[in-house]
Amino acid sequence: MRTARFVDHCRNCGYKLWPSSVLASAAFKAWRAADPEPRARVSRFDLALPVEEGVEVDYEARAHELGIHIFPNSNWPFVICLGALFLGLAAIPFASEARIALAVIGGVTFLVGVVGWVWFEDVKMYEASAAGGEAEH
Repeated sequence: MRTARFVDHCRNCGYKLWPSSVLASAAFKAWRAADPEPRARVSRFDLALPVEEGVEVDYEARAHELGIHIFPNSNWPFVICLGALFLGLAAIPFASEARIALAVIGGVTFLVGVVGWVWFEDVKMYEASAAGGEAEH
């Protein structure tokens, strides 16, 4: 038979364990105050003390163990999308001067984004191979 120690009635048979819930709550508070470190997060309805679990996960280390390649954070895809937006706006039948201006702005922004993402991020990511060493994969 397993039941919580500080509830009024047994969960299995309904036998009254404590004369009142006030007395059960006072007994629980006294029990928790006797050893506050492990019992601080316990409820009076718990059957056992909670087990400490590590909640931090290092996703980069875990991905490296599994052989998964994670790209570093980058803002260049947003620049590419902005360029694609202007290129898309250039496809709308506006006046020819506006379409040419939108196409030029979009094309330059798109190319800057692609070059920035491929050139700068690639150099940051593979510094060892850029310096003449072999990259570790």
